[in-house]
Amino acid sequence: MHNFYLQKTFTLAKQSVQNRNHPFGALLVLDGRVVAESENTVITDSDVTRHAELNLISNFSHRFTQEERNRITLYSSTEPCAMCTGAIIWSGIKKIVYGCSSDQLNRIAKGKFTIECRKILDHSTETYKVEGPLLEQESSQLHLEFWK
Repeated sequence: MHNFYLQKTFTLAKQSVQNRNHPFGALLVLDGRVVAESENTVITDSDVTRHAELNLISNFSHRFTQEERNRITLYSSTEPCAMCTGAIIWSGIKKIVYGCSSDQLNRIAKGKFTIECRKILDHSTETYKVEGPLLEQESSQLHLEFWK
């Protein structure tokens, strides 16, 4: 089932590029149902914090109880960055599934800073389930096309 939802995040990432933003998409799944989705809006919002995951958390997490947030899975086309991982911790979301790894993105986009989300989550007092990278070749292709 992860592949199905990851494919949806890849579609969101493509939409993000069509909307003149970076190729990232994310969605929230609760009890097998997509309850929210978002894309990156960093360029169009002129705000470096408008990553797809952060857009999801700031726009939708208040709609769910803490118990529901504990059951939500956040799917992301790319491994959440340090900022987004911090927001995930504070939101109460306990499950993350992602496509492209932060290391792979860093190689492609020649980034300045990368850290695996697991390393940040390891410093939390809570327990998280993280799966990824999954479908990394396909998710990497989104970045290869964008960061040429």
